[in-house]
Amino acid sequence: MQPATSLTEIDFADQENPWDFLPATEQPAWRHHPEYNRCRRELRVAPPLVTESETEDALRAIAKVAAGSARMLQVGDCAESFDESGSAATAAKVDVITELAEHLSWRVAQETVRFGRMAGQYAKPRSNSLEVVDGVEMPVFRGHLVNAPEPNVVARHCDPRRLLRAHAASAEVLDGLRTHWQNPGTPGHNGPWTSHEALVMDYESPQVRTGVTTGARYLSSTHFPWIGERTRQLDHAQVRLLASVSNPVACKVGPTVDPATVVRLCGLLDPDRTPGRLTLIIRMGRSAVAEALAPVVRAVHRAGHPVVWLSDPMHGNTVRAKTGKKTRYLDAMIDEAVQFRSTLDSLGRHPGGVHLEVAATEVTECVGGPVADENALEAHYESLCDPRLSPEQAHEFIESVF
Repeated sequence: MQPATSLTEIDFADQENPWDFLPATEQPAWRHHPEYNRCRRELRVAPPLVTESETEDALRAIAKVAAGSARMLQVGDCAESFDESGSAATAAKVDVITELAEHLSWRVAQETVRFGRMAGQYAKPRSNSLEVVDGVEMPVFRGHLVNAPEPNVVARHCDPRRLLRAHAASAEVLDGLRTHWQNPGTPGHNGPWTSHEALVMDYESPQVRTGVTTGARYLSSTHFPWIGERTRQLDHAQVRLLASVSNPVACKVGPTVDPATVVRLCGLLDPDRTPGRLTLIIRMGRSAVAEALAPVVRAVHRAGHPVVWLSDPMHGNTVRAKTGKKTRYLDAMIDEAVQFRSTLDSLGRHPGGVHLEVAATEVTECVGGPVADENALEAHYESLCDPRLSPEQAHEFIESVF
């Protein structure tokens, strides 16, 4: 069930876009691959994954959060798998998002706008380009969009043919999502819409389309793209791309950021100060958020940008367990989110909601709740990259923070 497609929506003005000439970090080294140009060409004329009208609906929903009359919940996988794009897997993820949103709405007595980290969250930035597995040095896994997770050198080679596999898998997920939207009794106009980090420019750039109704350019790979903490450089390609499209957009903000830089970033991404256009996702860590957040909030408010403030209490609280696996402690995440909320409240700003990595099954990747300690992590540790909350842990999080 692909969305309706017109010639205008799949039109593109030039072979290259302005951001294609700008620097971009965290990009795969695959331009030498013999299939690279073909894959880019095919992606450029592929059917749009989302429609212009859907992105407009998402923006209107986020605008309610910006106005203080709703909350936002953005949850899903750390890194999606191509093997979990079928209707059953999508339905399971939608059920978790729906249950968590209903829980949040009940706690705060407001409707909850829902976004899933789904239908495109196939690429990950990494701290190191190489790792050693069983004494063998190899490229690090960067998500199914780029390479394979199996720990061998051949599987870890980046392959541009995965661009087309990612588009196909995303289309399948969106088919399942649209089936959910059409179910009788499904709440209207609050999602879940799709979201992912706009990281790999060879995937995102060819999917910019010209809208039918407004003539504006929009990113057709997702409803709600975001920029990560590692790729928010003001003069880089990811920022220029999201500044040039009409989707609602977001940016992660870490603990070392200069408030003046955030204001400049807001000026690029939200020049017209449009409610719902820009969300700032705060990921500072429990030890830094109380001191680092307030100056940013004050600076953005003084500049007049009606941003949505979202807490990501996971990415600043990642540690290594004694087994060597990454993990996160639920109490640290709750602590950061509570400090986030109290800071926004004290400054008279609306704490818009949370951004969480949550599995659709009861995994044991984070410590807390039913996962008693680090010794319990091995039971069901299934993440392709970073540790996720289980649904039970996510409900405990909402109960403790809101």
